Amino acid sequence: MIIVLRPSATERDIRVLTAKIRSLGLSPHVSRGKERTVIPVIGDERVLATVPLLSYRFVEKVLPVLAPFKLVSREFHPKTTVVRARGLAVGGKKVALIAGPCAVESSEMIIRIAKAVKRAGATGLRGGAFKPRSSPYSFQGLGEEGLRYLAAARDATGLAVVTEVLDTRHVALVARYADVLQVGARNMQNFELLKEAGSSGKPVLLKRGMSATLKEFLEAAEYVVSRGNDQVMLCERGIRAVEDYTRNTFDLNAIPVLRELTHLPLVADPSHATGKWSYVHPMALAAVAAGADALEVEVHDRPEDARSDGEQSILPARFASLVTAVKRVARSVGRTA
Repeated sequence: MIIVLRPSATERDIRVLTAKIRSLGLSPHVSRGKERTVIPVIGDERVLATVPLLSYRFVEKVLPVLAPFKLVSREFHPKTTVVRARGLAVGGKKVALIAGPCAVESSEMIIRIAKAVKRAGATGLRGGAFKPRSSPYSFQGLGEEGLRYLAAARDATGLAVVTEVLDTRHVALVARYADVLQVGARNMQNFELLKEAGSSGKPVLLKRGMSATLKEFLEAAEYVVSRGNDQVMLCERGIRAVEDYTRNTFDLNAIPVLRELTHLPLVADPSHATGKWSYVHPMALAAVAAGADALEVEVHDRPEDARSDGEQSILPARFASLVTAVKRVARSVGRTA
């Protein structure tokens, strides 16, 4: 339920109403706009229905929240949220760029690539220290050693570190080193992990599950935000479909649909979506044109030797070329990069 206050409502009025709401065991979330203050309320709306809210002279109207994902809905928060971590800002006018290798392989490698993507214009560094792999015999990542290397790369470049957390037992450890916790597609509905990530105090980049509907995606995000953390980014990274020429099918539809449904900023990952380095450039531009707030791109300077996802990684020079093209597309849709 959303309570819309009159422009004349005072801070004292807001305190009186929120105290009443809390006394009923419900949770008010005050959102102050330029012309109106709105108070979305989370909890059993049947309890609030027993209170004559319109008897408060400063209440203008009461609206139901129709979406099952209340906290992340645009009904709840009309203005797009900006997620910030160090120099990385996602959700504003500027299209942010997060780039780096699929997996951290050595200290020298991650620092070398971090410097290259920073020169090209990235403000976020991606890289996996813990790697979820389909085969138990594939490279699983360097663990805490990889996290230390990512932190060293951040120290060398100033880039915000974005890295995946796989397990509730690792959240505190990863949060100690990372600026943004990434929850991958395979863990999108790992609800205990979502709750732990939401309680970590760090921004969260949540990737869409391989077969997840947008409703399921937003309900997963609701788990994170319900822990008091609205610093959440949603990442479209492709879904499974009948086509097998690409790794996944990049659901560009999801970007404008999510823009309408949620205030959370949107990230596009054309690397995992396509699975082939030659397709990353055109799909990245398409995502920006569709309204993505950021791109997450896999970059490796020796993809033929990469221990993970070399076939979808672009060279640093190609990333620099992509950044130039992204700037042109961003300008054409009223954005910058």
